[in-house]
Amino acid sequence: MFLNLEDYMLPCLNKKLFGVDCLGCGFQRAIIFILKGEFVEAFKIYPAIYTLLILIVFALLNLKFQFKHARKIVLFLAIINILIIIISYFIKIT
Repeated sequence: MFLNLEDYMLPCLNKKLFGVDCLGCGFQRAIIFILKGEFVEAFKIYPAIYTLLILIVFALLNLKFQFKHARKIVLFLAIINILIIIISYFIKIT
């Protein structure tokens, strides 16, 4: 089933037009690796995948339960994700 999902992945327009990966390149493949149970491969492809999933799950739970310091936690998780994405991007292109 998951092999068919790869046929429907969106292409990276940045890579198609300019030949350079964007900051989000690898996210879709990492999700597919997680669905397949290949967690290490998901991290290798897109290191921010797990922190992004934590951020998404927390934001969804906050909609239901309204945590007390949710704004600070979301800001902290967002900053961590941005740093991981930028650092891993620069490592990938060098």
